[in-house]
Amino acid sequence: MPTFTTRDGVALAYRVRGEGPGRPLVCLTGEPGDPGDPGDPEELTWLAGHRPLVTLPARDADGRPLPAGAVEALRDHLGRERIDLLGHLTGGDLAVRYAAAHPGRVRSLVLVTPGPGPDPLFSPERARRALGAFTAPVLLVEREPAHVLVRTVLAFLDPAVRTVAVDGVRLAYRVAGPEGRRPLVLVHGRGESATTWGPVMEDLAADHRVYAVDLRGHGLSDRPGGYGFDVFRDELGGFLRALGLTGATVVAHSMGAGAACLLAQREPALVGRLVLEEPPAFVPLDPPRPVAAPPEGRPAFDWGIVPATDAQLNAPDPAWRAGLPAITAPTLVLAGGPASHIPQEQLAGLAAAIPDARLVTIEAGHLVHEARPAAFLAAIREFGTA
Repeated sequence: MPTFTTRDGVALAYRVRGEGPGRPLVCLTGEPGDPGDPGDPEELTWLAGHRPLVTLPARDADGRPLPAGAVEALRDHLGRERIDLLGHLTGGDLAVRYAAAHPGRVRSLVLVTPGPGPDPLFSPERARRALGAFTAPVLLVEREPAHVLVRTVLAFLDPAVRTVAVDGVRLAYRVAGPEGRRPLVLVHGRGESATTWGPVMEDLAADHRVYAVDLRGHGLSDRPGGYGFDVFRDELGGFLRALGLTGATVVAHSMGAGAACLLAQREPALVGRLVLEEPPAFVPLDPPRPVAAPPEGRPAFDWGIVPATDAQLNAPDPAWRAGLPAITAPTLVLAGGPASHIPQEQLAGLAAAIPDARLVTIEAGHLVHEARPAAFLAAIREFGTA
């Protein structure tokens, strides 16, 4: 492990893990009663899959708490003017002492508390008292299952991410574009997240206020279970209402397009204009999809989404297809051509069943907005996104 030297001449070891994008996160680790190196907490192992981590045990090999000057020496050693700092359990005590002593060196502070217990070394009450006039953003969170905690921390550390609660589920979303401009909502496909829109979102933000949501089970949103096109439909409607986006243009891909299509049937007034990129046609799959086995490792989304939505694609509710004439929003159906796995004649039939819809084919396969973003943007701008 690499080492650095404090001003007192003491050599201390630290770990460097993870190769994700962004600034490194300095983690002061500690477990109640564990002196020296407490090992790798599960939460930090998960975090290392998304963000570079620099971890330092909050106590020395003899169990003595490190002074705040040790963290300052590490910051200087790393060559960072300011650091994002995480105090893990009893490491929170050292994080708070450092932030109080060197507030100008901390860009953001995350404190993972041990939760209820008999007078732990670190507690939320002690943190609040010690930080006093500290002005940098602070996240104080009790220890939770690793996958839950990691999403909460990542959303906090990314200034572009905001959250809103919809029926008790915390949804993460990203916003771009000037306030007061025409609202436009981007809805991703299965297994993806708001980040899939990348350059498309940036381009649309030139003349729109763009909101890109992570549906439940995806990205940085909660993973509560209970998945399906009808669930995503209701959640998307709740998202629009929660943010006051009634009448917004909704641009949606694949699974998200299925949810948006169902929402425009159920609550026509919520959607101003509708762009459906390679949506499911809600025609029973022939042959039906077999039950898919989860991949090795940790999927980037809740795998329970796959069997739930596959079952609905195999035998969709007949009302979903029958309800297409109830859509009143001007609608653009974007098809990907013969390279797509969706039968293109089914997309033509879907567009024909919506009263005010047009069909445009862009030879790109299923991922039109990723494979041919310029053509995708040209098509929806010609359609009109006001």
